[in-house]
Amino acid sequence: MRIHDQAAVVQFEYGDAWVVSARGSYDMYSITPLAEALDTAAEAHRKVVLDASGITFGDSTLLNLLILTHHKADLRVAAPTQQVRRLLEITGADTLLKVRATVAEAAAC
Repeated sequence: MRIHDQAAVVQFEYGDAWVVSARGSYDMYSITPLAEALDTAAEAHRKVVLDASGITFGDSTLLNLLILTHHKADLRVAAPTQQVRRLLEITGADTLLKVRATVAEAAAC
């Protein structure tokens, strides 16, 4: 059984993008708050940035959420942690998603 880091989601506007900043660990047991935030953001905003700098763990559940959100909006992933970057690289999702080093770069592209 996995002990989760306290997951938290904060949202804010950055230029013409909507930023969803995620902190903590995300799997099938903890993904709901992030999924709801990204779904709401994708419905209301054309450009959505996921600030992934605080994600300590993500599995296929997170990956699936990112791909689904990508189909609903112009999703960019900003500042992914090494674990998230590795997940994107080994699955090839980094070729599908716009991955940038910072929120500012992600919002600008």
